Amino acid sequence: MPPRRYRELYRSEGAAQAEISGYQLSLVPRPKTATASDGAGGFGWQVHAEIEGHEVDTDVDVLVWSDIVQDSMEPSIAETYWQMVRTAWIYFSTGTLRRLMWLRKGPVIAALYPVGMLVLQAALAFIVALFIARLGQGGVARLGLTSTWGAALAALVFWAAGLVAAAMLLRWFRRQDGRLFVYYLMHDYAHSAALRGAYAPELEQRIAQFAGEIAVALSDPRYDEVLVVGHSSGAHVGVSVLADVQRSGLAGRHAVLGFLSLGQVVPMVSFLPEAHRLRRDLRDLSGRGDLCWVDVTAPGDGCAFALCDPVAVTGVSPPQKRWPLVISAAFTQTLSPARWAALRWRFFRLHFQYLCAFDQPGDYDYFQITAGPRTLENRYRTRNPSRSRIDVTASKYTSVGG
Repeated sequence: MPPRRYRELYRSEGAAQAEISGYQLSLVPRPKTATASDGAGGFGWQVHAEIEGHEVDTDVDVLVWSDIVQDSMEPSIAETYWQMVRTAWIYFSTGTLRRLMWLRKGPVIAALYPVGMLVLQAALAFIVALFIARLGQGGVARLGLTSTWGAALAALVFWAAGLVAAAMLLRWFRRQDGRLFVYYLMHDYAHSAALRGAYAPELEQRIAQFAGEIAVALSDPRYDEVLVVGHSSGAHVGVSVLADVQRSGLAGRHAVLGFLSLGQVVPMVSFLPEAHRLRRDLRDLSGRGDLCWVDVTAPGDGCAFALCDPVAVTGVSPPQKRWPLVISAAFTQTLSPARWAALRWRFFRLHFQYLCAFDQPGDYDYFQITAGPRTLENRYRTRNPSRSRIDVTASKYTSVGG
């Protein structure tokens, strides 16, 4: 989503959660900063809250990297179909798809959704082209054309008309992608898999930029905590950013560091053969004692690897592994029965529920975590990991490179 959509979501859902939970929360616009993560002016806002008897002020920065993926979303329809074939081949030929399916079927089905829909759209387009061509041939037969050249020309004209109609249908499907998300998801998966798990140079550059911004914030005496939140694909980017931050040494650090990963799909990348960098970052970050990492998913979210410890299932747990603390947002318990019934089959909306209000929040409240008086570590100091978590190695590839 664009950064402004995240702000609107925080504003509306934060107000709803504050009313449900009985605290105060308000947003204040903030001017763009000169240290822009997106190259054109940073985007963020301020939050003022009164929670648990304390007044808290929070600066929120959106670290934008969606533009890198969006730049890969311009290909033609034909190029998108080539991306589909290439991406499917990478996951099939490396054995990664089978491992992912064994781990959690939901996110794999979500990954196969754009493939199935693109195949279906192509099949419908072919049927339309065939129907028009056959209709035209029937018309030629009824006209009783005796000239071989005349009949062939007429057939060619109707086949051309059929192909034009098929192309128009495919273009119509693409215009509907704001509702179907077929091209969006296909380009997203294709971008992640293009280098078989390795990061593209432009993403490496953005990760380095984010790490620099976070290091600056950690040394700012105004802040008690710097909390990094990574949702969905942002979770594995956040892992690499924070691994780089920790390796930098952080001299003069004032704030404590927290990492909240939500609805993560880390195995989609970490299970690929060339994901050495991500696997090394997972291993290194999971053993650090100078941060707190909490991973929140929910079995009701069919687009996430729910309750899968991203470090353990990737097979890179260090001897002194500390993180992440894997817990469940438990949608069936934290959403009212009516709301759960309304959202249960809206898979993409449920994938964003972590950033929204809950009717009956347990110990996961996104707005208390991001704008409350307690640090992530203090909030979950005595919390045990979910008993249903999956922490067995499932990846075929566990190398972390040199």
